[in-house]
Amino acid sequence: MDNYAKENISTKQPPSGEEARISGADGDQKRTQRNQTTTGKRTQAINGSPLLDFSLPKDARLRKPREFRRVYAEGKCFEGRLMTVFIIPSESEFQRLGITASKKAIGNAVQRNRAKRLLRETFRLSKAELNELETKFDWVLNARRNLLRVKLEQPLSEFRQIIEKVKKFEIKIKQGEENVEAEAK
Repeated sequence: MDNYAKENISTKQPPSGEEARISGADGDQKRTQRNQTTTGKRTQAINGSPLLDFSLPKDARLRKPREFRRVYAEGKCFEGRLMTVFIIPSESEFQRLGITASKKAIGNAVQRNRAKRLLRETFRLSKAELNELETKFDWVLNARRNLLRVKLEQPLSEFRQIIEKVKKFEIKIKQGEENVEAEAK
């Protein structure tokens, strides 16, 4: 280094960082406090209606392969453009849901996961319509390839149309039970 560079270099040490922090009870007054209470369940108001719980508890899901096989073997099928729905009356206190999205029908894992998310959200948002049904059903929703090309509104609309068909089916089931009871007497 030449003499000029040595003359312009400061030999003073910067001040210590010990005094940079304000200590005391009022040190964090300007900081906004976050609400510490969080709830485990989420509720949502829709168009001014009372708050509804849109969660899908574990008890409301079909999980075991034998539960799916039972719905396929003994249940009623409703075809749609975006999904195929299988239902069977259930003894549970919930409308229970199972979703399938096969590799052959849908494609890779990313596409299958998107299809399952769309169907799960469709079921979840249709809770009010499902609660109108007197009978609790086990539902299996099979995704179709067309589901990947649409936004949430279309599967939601199609599923609600299928629920209307299920209401008519429910009436037929009740009439059939009444006929069976009348024949037994």
